[in-house]
Amino acid sequence: MTSPRPSWTGSNASTPTSTPLSTSIRNRSSATPRAWTNTPPGNAAARPLHGVPFTIKDMTNVAGLPTTNGLRSQRDALAENDAVIVRRLREAGGLFLGKTNTPEFGYYGGTDNHLFGPTHNPWKHGHTAGGSSGGAAAAVASGLGPLAEGSDGAGSVRIPAAMCGVVGLKPTTGVIPHPVPFLDWAYHGPITRTVADNALMLDVVAGHSPATTPSAPRIVDSYREAMRGGIEGLRIAWSPDMGLGCHVAPDVLQVCHEVLEALESQGAHVVEASPRWSGTSVAMWHNIWVPMYSAQRSTLDIANNREHLDDNLVAVVEEGDQLRIADVGRAYTVRAAMWSEWNRFMADVDLLVSPTLASATFPLERFAPDWLEGTSVREQILDWLLTYPFNMLNNPAISVPAGFTEDGRPVGFQIAAKHWEDAAVLRAAAAVEEARPWAHHRPDLPPSP
Repeated sequence: MTSPRPSWTGSNASTPTSTPLSTSIRNRSSATPRAWTNTPPGNAAARPLHGVPFTIKDMTNVAGLPTTNGLRSQRDALAENDAVIVRRLREAGGLFLGKTNTPEFGYYGGTDNHLFGPTHNPWKHGHTAGGSSGGAAAAVASGLGPLAEGSDGAGSVRIPAAMCGVVGLKPTTGVIPHPVPFLDWAYHGPITRTVADNALMLDVVAGHSPATTPSAPRIVDSYREAMRGGIEGLRIAWSPDMGLGCHVAPDVLQVCHEVLEALESQGAHVVEASPRWSGTSVAMWHNIWVPMYSAQRSTLDIANNREHLDDNLVAVVEEGDQLRIADVGRAYTVRAAMWSEWNRFMADVDLLVSPTLASATFPLERFAPDWLEGTSVREQILDWLLTYPFNMLNNPAISVPAGFTEDGRPVGFQIAAKHWEDAAVLRAAAAVEEARPWAHHRPDLPPSP
C-alpha cells in the first residue's frame, strides 16, 4: 500500500507511513543521561551541545570502540583515540549515543554489510536509506538523535540525507579537519533534521587542527549567524542533471521544480543552465574510486574473507589490477578541466542547484535504480549520483529535503556554491526550509517491542 503524498504547507500535513528502522545505532553510549544532568553546564558558549545526543559513523574513530568500516574482519579493531571531530563534539558538551551503520568500507551509496546487515529507510521499510552514511541519516530521520556525523567521498553525506528526508552538508575542503590526511575528496559532514542544527554542528567542528590535513583556519565566526539574511537578488542556476547526462526520474524533477518556485518567491533569480563537462564518471572512477579501494586489498584480505565481502566491492578492488597509469593521468586531466569549467560557469551565478540524486529510495535488494540494471559496476555506483563532482572540485554542497514523491519517498535538493562559500549554501538551505518547512514531518514508526 502506498502512502499519501504529504502537503508541505501548514501544520496539519500528513506523514508517509513507515515500518521499523533496522540496524542503525549500536548501544555503545559513552555516558548516561543521569550523568549529564549532574554535570554543570558551564559557559553556554563553550558548551553549545551540552547534553545533546550525537552519533558517529562506523568509519570514524571513537576511542575504545571498534572502527569496523562495516567489515567482519575489523569488528575487534579498537580505536586508540577520538577523531578530531569526535573530540570537538564531546568538548562542546555533546552526548555520544553510538556508532552508525555503513556499507563495507563505504564503497557505494547504500548501507548493508555482512557484519550488521542492512539499514532500512525510516520512511519506507524494505527500501535503502542511502549511503554510505545511511545509518547516520536514518538515525536522525527516525528521531534517535538530532546530530549525526557522516563522511562523504562521492556524496555519502548527501545521498542518505536526500533519501531519508534530512539535511546533509559536505563542506569546502579543510573547513572540517579531514578524516584521512591528504585525501582532499573525503570529508566529514553534519547530518541533521534542520538547517539551524547543521550550522550549529558546523560551528562546533570547523576550524584548523594540526592533527590532520587538509585543515583550514576558520573564516566564518558563526555559521548560525551567517545562514541568516535570505536569498533576495541571488543568481541561481538550476540544472536538472548537473550536466552529467544521466537519466533523472520524472517524480524527482517534479518535486524539485516546486522548490525552484519557492526560491523565486523569495526574490532569487533562477535560470536553467548546466556546466559543460564530459567524462566525469570515468574520471571519478579512475582518479579516486578504483585507486582508493584497490589500495585496501591487504586490509580486506580477500583471499581469507571472500565470503564476507560484497561481490561488487571485490570487483572494484580487482579492477585496480587492470588500471593503467595512463588511465589515471587522463582522469587527472579531466578533473583539471572540470575545475576550469566550474570557475567559468560560476562567474555568472551565485549558486548551482539540482536534484541530489536521480532517484528517490528504491528496494534494498537493488544495488542501484532499476534503469541501471545490467550496466557496469562503475555506472551502478556513480551514474545516479549528482553529488560526486563536488568531491572532485572540493567546493561546498548541501542536500535539503525537497518534498515527497506520490508514494511517500523523500526527495533531496542539492545546493552548491563556490569554494569557501559554505555560509551561502546554508543561507539558501535556510530559505528553502523557511518556504517549505519539513521538520514537523516524521516517519510513522511503530513503538519499540
